[in-house]
Amino acid sequence: MRGKLTLLGLSAILAFSVSCQQPTGSKTPKADSLSAFMDTAQFSGTIDQKQAYLYELSNKNGVQAYFTNFGARLVGLWVPDNKGELCDVVLGFSKAADYNNPKEPFFGTIVGPFGNRIAKGKFKLDDKTYTLAVNNGPNTLHGGFKGVHFANWTLKSSDKSSLTFAYTLPDGHEGFPGNIQMEVTYTLNDNNELMIAYRATSDKKTVINLTNHAYFNLNGEGSGTILDHQLQLFANEYTPVDSTLIPTGQLALVKGTAFDFTTLKPIGKDINANDQQLSFGKGYDHNFVLSKEKDGDWYKAAHVIGDKSGIVMDILTAEPGIQFYSGNFMNEQVQLKNGKKDSFRTAFCLEPQHFPDAPNQSAFPTTVLNPGQVYQTKSLYRFSVK
Repeated sequence: MRGKLTLLGLSAILAFSVSCQQPTGSKTPKADSLSAFMDTAQFSGTIDQKQAYLYELSNKNGVQAYFTNFGARLVGLWVPDNKGELCDVVLGFSKAADYNNPKEPFFGTIVGPFGNRIAKGKFKLDDKTYTLAVNNGPNTLHGGFKGVHFANWTLKSSDKSSLTFAYTLPDGHEGFPGNIQMEVTYTLNDNNELMIAYRATSDKKTVINLTNHAYFNLNGEGSGTILDHQLQLFANEYTPVDSTLIPTGQLALVKGTAFDFTTLKPIGKDINANDQQLSFGKGYDHNFVLSKEKDGDWYKAAHVIGDKSGIVMDILTAEPGIQFYSGNFMNEQVQLKNGKKDSFRTAFCLEPQHFPDAPNQSAFPTTVLNPGQVYQTKSLYRFSVK
């Protein structure tokens, strides 16, 4: 079996009490022998008078990935660790309603139509200024208060190894021009690779920058700090920011700074360094400029190793940058699937994307989408063990 898609039934078995467990006695459990880790009866619910469902993809190696149409989110991802046990490496919630939370709105979601920040909630196209919802200090973050993360997407299509969610953002929503038709396709293969492919069109000139905002802990959801994870970023430069986390427009070399992840090092090694950039973000919350080192048709973006689990995650992308966020604002606002809280720096985000504030910075790769054009991009998350 190449993989399977399931709208989970009432017989699914909850397994939230631990982050990693071995459902069978085998080092490589077969998908057909596994019990589901999540229960649709507990998860599903009505949000804004629309139903939020839970979907599953699995492969022959026992990997299980869970999604919901609310925000087209990745809810959980169980992959094998170096002991053959399955670990949930994505933070999420056991009930759909818990995602409808303005205090912590971005867990596992697709963010858009413009992921990351736009300065002062304004940008100009063809001499017309567009004013956006301001939801992050003086700036717009991830599409505003009601970006696509709070949308009820439609399951457009599915097969044994993939599913596609679709949503049309109405013209003028949160200030963005155009009826923007978006599709996101998740594909899980038998190489333990999860690919996310994005597509969008608009009937007006607009800006677009879609990405996924999964919170990762490769030792397992709720397992403690991520500061001892080993991280490598394939980036020789990053985009410094001002005190509101808007890029200054410069590209700065990472060599010799706390931002140098060109070789593997613990996330926490330099996180408390005396560096103004780190003080602005209360840690890492910066865009790194990818060096465009190739791996087949992809650019290498990130290589991460869980210090306890031995789980390795490689991120490959078609995007020019990746935002690294070290969980600096996590403060036990929500309860996770396994009952733990989202404690300080117990997860990190790595978001392949175009650069923050690109609509206002002509030197950055463009994010403009014209009518008649098709926006397409993709990223791949490859899991293995060390």
